[in-house]
Amino acid sequence: MAIYHLEAKVVSRGSGRSAVAASAYLSCTNILNDYDGVRHDFTRKKGLVWQDVFLPEFAPPEWKDRGVLWNAVEENEKTKDSRLAREFVPALPVELTPQQWQELLTDFIQNSFIAEGMCADVAIHDPHPSGHNPHAHIMLTVRPLDEQGNWQYKTEKEYLCVRNGEERGFTAAEFKAAQADGWEKQYPYKIGREKVYMPPSEAEKHGYERANKHPKSTKFGRQNPIAERWNSEEQLVEWRKAWADVTNRYLERYGHDERIDHRSHADRGLTEQPTIHEGVVARALEKKGIISDRCEINRQIKADNALLRELKATVKKLMQAVKNTVPAIAEAMEKLRSSMLIFSYQLRHIGVGKHNMGKRVKSVKPELERYAGLVQQIKDKSKERKALLAEKKETPFYQIPKLHDLTRRITELTEELEELKTEKEMVLRSLDCADDAGISAVKKEIATLEGALQKLSEQEEKYSAELDEALKQYAELKEQAAGMDAAELMDARLAVREEKERSAVDRVKSAYGEKYDPMMMYDSRRDVANLLHEEAEARSIRERLRQKQQQQAQQKQTKKKSRDSWER
Repeated sequence: MAIYHLEAKVVSRGSGRSAVAASAYLSCTNILNDYDGVRHDFTRKKGLVWQDVFLPEFAPPEWKDRGVLWNAVEENEKTKDSRLAREFVPALPVELTPQQWQELLTDFIQNSFIAEGMCADVAIHDPHPSGHNPHAHIMLTVRPLDEQGNWQYKTEKEYLCVRNGEERGFTAAEFKAAQADGWEKQYPYKIGREKVYMPPSEAEKHGYERANKHPKSTKFGRQNPIAERWNSEEQLVEWRKAWADVTNRYLERYGHDERIDHRSHADRGLTEQPTIHEGVVARALEKKGIISDRCEINRQIKADNALLRELKATVKKLMQAVKNTVPAIAEAMEKLRSSMLIFSYQLRHIGVGKHNMGKRVKSVKPELERYAGLVQQIKDKSKERKALLAEKKETPFYQIPKLHDLTRRITELTEELEELKTEKEMVLRSLDCADDAGISAVKKEIATLEGALQKLSEQEEKYSAELDEALKQYAELKEQAAGMDAAELMDARLAVREEKERSAVDRVKSAYGEKYDPMMMYDSRRDVANLLHEEAEARSIRERLRQKQQQQAQQKQTKKKSRDSWER
């Protein structure tokens, strides 16, 4: 089923990542990083379904080659902790085909990112087994482009200037106009052992010596307004909503009822379901007046058993008290029929419970196994990466080929770990777990459900056996009534049927309370009618009545002819 997952990450040198390496990984290609001379070869990676590069209007056309694009990004970013790219990892709905995935992603990327002026590098991964974990990687540039296709600034130096005791920030371009209005930059001056910022005009009056040539400025500068909007929490929420909207639009377009929602459970007004495990905690909650689901299941089983014992006792007494009269046989047959109605309802109720529980177990168990495998892979690869980092640290700087090889292997492991962690997060989200701690509760839930399924199966066998016994006893009553008038017997049965059915419904309502389902009772009536072949029996009775009426009419006509002949 379709699930909502849209993970947002940043590709940064500060975290040891490379935009070129990330692009090579998502596209399963071989790209040389000109920045550090490391070649990233992921051509042996499997699971690639589709890849493409999208460019805005002003981007250089040669950037259609992802190697050229991301090397241009790497070249432009100078600092050792530069943010190189933004990455989104959305889960793709399994209901759609690969071609429809491409259409969905193209629509989302064009309207959400390309229209904003970003360059996008996208790929679809559908690792083995196919359709198990389809997802996309979307890498985006973080610097806006100007109309000439040049990178704009992320942040611009902002100088804190003063005029008549007032302090205000200006960029270099803004300061040219502000200077004419009397604004001055502030520089550090030595006053004894201290450094104090002041404008040159004031420092000259006192003959202070300038400590350095760097004017006072804001700590982080003034952010590019476009980049500032891209980096805002509000924009991230808009992108998350846009992914849900476009996905739902394509699900509807291609005839699927499933929908996804980007909002959290709290925002949607949903609450977490309590565990159905019955133990000390559950019983403690029950004492406080809080209903435990597992305790509720056990109570329902007890109610079912009590009802079963009551029905068995009723049927036993009934068969002992039967007399070979039409009213007695009719009464007994309708009581048996009402008991079968209850048995049928209980079997349907159990069947629905087994179906829902079995569906949950069937869907969750493979995900739990998948989670365990991912955790082990992450553990193994993390251990391997740690060992390589230690080896790299101990390797002399002049062993350049070995250092490059170690860097490449570390980068590959880093990307693989990111992919595995992303997949693990998707599994956790599919299991409705906020983090790894929630897995233990899911495991307990599945163990409890499996135990409940076993009990329900036992209940189902008991009710099926009792229904078969009731059918056998009903057949014996029909044999006893073989010599009776069928129409008279049916009239007698119909005279008491409504009261017997009402009594059966009341008993079921009493046992199941708010969980009673009128539609399930309607289906149970139909089941019993089919088991007893009531429609065929009614047709047979109607046919016999018609034949009897025809015989009576013929006899009457024959008598009339004889009387007329005698009178003549």
